[in-house]
Amino acid sequence: MALVELAEATGALRAALLDEGFVRATAAGRRRGVEVPQDAPERVEVRPVLLRGARHAQVTERTGPVVRTRNLRVQAPLGPADDAALDALLALPFATWHAETAAGAVQVQVTKKGLATVGRSAAAAAGPTAGAAGALANDRAKQHLLDPDDPLFAVLGAGGDKRRQVDAFLRQLSAALPDDLASDRPLRVVDLGCGNAYLTLAAQRWLAGRPAGARTVGVELRADLVQRSTERAAAAGVDGLTFTAGTIADADPTPLLGGPPDVVLALHACDTATDDALARAVAWGSPVVLAAPCCHRDVQRQLVAAGAGTASSSLPAAQDALVSSPILRERFADVLTDSLRAAALRAHGYRTDVVEFVDSRHTPRNALLRAVRPARPEPPAAREAAQRELEELAASWSVRPVIADRLAP
Repeated sequence: MALVELAEATGALRAALLDEGFVRATAAGRRRGVEVPQDAPERVEVRPVLLRGARHAQVTERTGPVVRTRNLRVQAPLGPADDAALDALLALPFATWHAETAAGAVQVQVTKKGLATVGRSAAAAAGPTAGAAGALANDRAKQHLLDPDDPLFAVLGAGGDKRRQVDAFLRQLSAALPDDLASDRPLRVVDLGCGNAYLTLAAQRWLAGRPAGARTVGVELRADLVQRSTERAAAAGVDGLTFTAGTIADADPTPLLGGPPDVVLALHACDTATDDALARAVAWGSPVVLAAPCCHRDVQRQLVAAGAGTASSSLPAAQDALVSSPILRERFADVLTDSLRAAALRAHGYRTDVVEFVDSRHTPRNALLRAVRPARPEPPAAREAAQRELEELAASWSVRPVIADRLAP
């Protein structure tokens, strides 16, 4: 690929976004040698939507835990405001753009000298984003990453709530995956404490559509669930998926995957099992971690031990008021535990946020820890600040989070 002027590369991206067969686009990475505005997004995702009969590009901008969404008209005729908004989007100082249309993909990489390389590839026959050209979402018909009529759901006996939960989780997984992760080999995934494996099976079904495919290992303590999940995978025709019995702390999926996991999932692992899963992900150096915690009993027990809500409480009065009632203590323990976990992951170099991955109507345990290890390591000062945050937060509430012990040198 030859170097071209940035304007030429921007023109190729603009043509892809205006194409009737536009499928999706992502932008990430800071461009070197360019001053980045403080409010500039860290990542942008674009998908087509149909609004009031006209094609639009729905732009989702992510900056840490903050997510902003807006719609840009991309169907002719474009007015001056439409043109300006599209120019502003493409002028954001990203190092990498990847845009897909029904005809193929355009990859743009901007160098520190302000030039760019433009790569093009033909459309894959099938994939996670494949579909009929021009099939757009609108405010009455929603696109699904996994077809609601997929035979997998019939095998699982999954109703509407479970299907919505699956789709919401896959969208979080899609947003967390770097475009260049395992582009030349199968993606390696492990689900620690996979239980009934609804999301394990769905994730592998969807990830198998990547150009190089995926391999997934589900780890579950109960042998009967391992057997049932294995049978369900066979019945639904989900390939590349293996289940094994064992504890999270002792699991070693590396031989089955052919290397350390790229993605670690821990979905509704009870209490400190989530901490075990996060510690394994850090030890493996996995680039992507998604954990939806379940109960948070350990911190609750420590708050009770500190006398929360009693005359002998060791907490300052203002803090004790937050945890004096059992129901408030339970809810606050959830928040405190996940805040400590997020700080611990940041201290180990992960960009981490906590998001609501599905409406609480579908599952009350809808918080998701989403952690991504950036290609360029976080500066030591940022990691040290996160470690101080972890230690000070734990000390202020007289608790010792399990994640700190699991990740201790």
